[in-house]
Amino acid sequence: MLRNLWYAVLESKELKGRPLGVTRLGERLVFWRDGSGKPVCFFDRCAHRGAALALGKIVCDAAGPANGRPGTEHIQCPFHGLEYDPSGRCTRIPANGRDAPVPANFRMPSYPTYEAWGIIWIWWGAEAPADLAPPPFFDDLKDKKNWMTVQDRWDNHYTRVLENQLDVVHLPFVHHNTIGRGNKTLVEGPGLEWKNDTMFFHYVYNKVDDGSKPRTPKEVPVPDPTRDYKLECILPNLWENRISEKVRVLGLFVPVDETHTILYLRFYEDFMRLPGLKQLVLWMACRFNLIVAHQDRRVVNTQLPRGDGTGTGEALIQGDLPIMEFRKKRLALRKAAGGKD
Repeated sequence: MLRNLWYAVLESKELKGRPLGVTRLGERLVFWRDGSGKPVCFFDRCAHRGAALALGKIVCDAAGPANGRPGTEHIQCPFHGLEYDPSGRCTRIPANGRDAPVPANFRMPSYPTYEAWGIIWIWWGAEAPADLAPPPFFDDLKDKKNWMTVQDRWDNHYTRVLENQLDVVHLPFVHHNTIGRGNKTLVEGPGLEWKNDTMFFHYVYNKVDDGSKPRTPKEVPVPDPTRDYKLECILPNLWENRISEKVRVLGLFVPVDETHTILYLRFYEDFMRLPGLKQLVLWMACRFNLIVAHQDRRVVNTQLPRGDGTGTGEALIQGDLPIMEFRKKRLALRKAAGGKD
């Protein structure tokens, strides 16, 4: 996984009033909300004896309401009651007395968080810059209100799972009875347009093989003003299927570790006005998305190497252009970070 980037790691609804322990990017992390409701994230390990802080509870510090002054929420270790503030610093060791100073080494590394559009991100890096900007998101989704999400666990590197959504060559074979119907095996293009340093649009021009030579990526229209449909990707782990003005699918490819990924699939709709039917449409669309995802998962989970992120050993073709561009950008980001993952 690449360092010094914003990673979408949770949906907001998953983090409620209690600490939440999860594995993300190969690390055991604890998430909780401070007094203002802001997500907090640091290593899920007490500096004292290594117990999981996620099993603890949220408390107010000694200067809290009990003393008639507003307090700051802390997370309390379930093992020996040590308390940590939102920065990951231990502020109290009960066994030493409430006024005893806490040694500086009683601290857990923490990550900056950002929450918007029902998603929680963490800045996964050694140290965030002072002018850290919020994570990028898809402009056409920022005002959308109607969605439903399903989760699906995959047994491969998150880049393998995301690259599958950039792969238009597999559609008539893996999805022959769902989204790949029509036997459109000839891949023209595909078209690709970089919008900024980490975001590109991807245009699909598959057709039935009529014996003609497929157009190259330079020969297909990019951008294409005649169609609303396109795929969009924001590195490191966001993807959007812009099906139409009123229908979207968002994918969060959340790295658990080097060989496991949680795919969050969120379906947006703007065409149904009746509340009861709206929920039914969202539910049915999410079920269909899972069927399609499982067609992919059966194959992607067999891809080798596992936990690599580079596709070493593959022989690629013209239709793999979006995957090649994705990998090229990841390599550039890795070099910019000093060549380290």
